[in-house]
Amino acid sequence: MTLPFDCITDFIFVESKISPADVILIPGSNHPQLMEEAAVLYKKGVAPFILPSGGYKAHVGMSEWAYLKNIGLSRGIPEEVILKEDQAQHTLENARFSLEVLKNKGIEFEKVIIVCKACHSRRALMSYQEAFPHTTEIMVRPVVDRYEITKDNWYLSAKGIERVMSEVQRVGKYFGEFIPKWVK
Repeated sequence: MTLPFDCITDFIFVESKISPADVILIPGSNHPQLMEEAAVLYKKGVAPFILPSGGYKAHVGMSEWAYLKNIGLSRGIPEEVILKEDQAQHTLENARFSLEVLKNKGIEFEKVIIVCKACHSRRALMSYQEAFPHTTEIMVRPVVDRYEITKDNWYLSAKGIERVMSEVQRVGKYFGEFIPKWVK
C-alpha cells in the first residue's frame, strides 16, 4: 500500500551502491556510528583516507572532528589517514571546508563516499554536490544513528517524524537559492 508520505521517504533517504573511492567523507556529528561505518569501509580497502568534518560543539565538549577521530583511532584506523577539518558549523560548511582540505593536501579525487545519518542523507548529498566539482561521483552510505531512524520506521515515532520533517524544511532553506545557479 502506498502511504501519502512515501514521497518524503523516497526524497530524504538516499543510499548508493558503494565502490572504491578516493576518500570517505563524514559530515560533522557526535553519532559514533558514522566513524564506525567509515572504519569498516576503510578496512575493506574502499578508500585510502577518511575525512571527518566538524567544529567545536559545546554539547560534545570538543570539535566533532576530534570526537570522530578518537572513535576512528579506537577502531584501529591509522592516524595518518584521518584528515582534519575542525571548523565547520553546518553541513554546507562540512562540504566546502572538506573540499578545501583535499585541495590543500593535493589529494586528487574523482569518487567520494559520504557516510552520514540515514535521515540526513539527502541534505548531506546536496551539500557535497553543491561544494564539489560537478564531475565528482558522490556515493552515500547512510547509517542508522543512535535514534535508530530508518526509511522504514521514521513515521512510527514522534522523534522520527520531527527529525525527518526538519530535514525536509532544511533542504528547502539550504538549497532554494542554488537552483538558478544549478540550471546554468
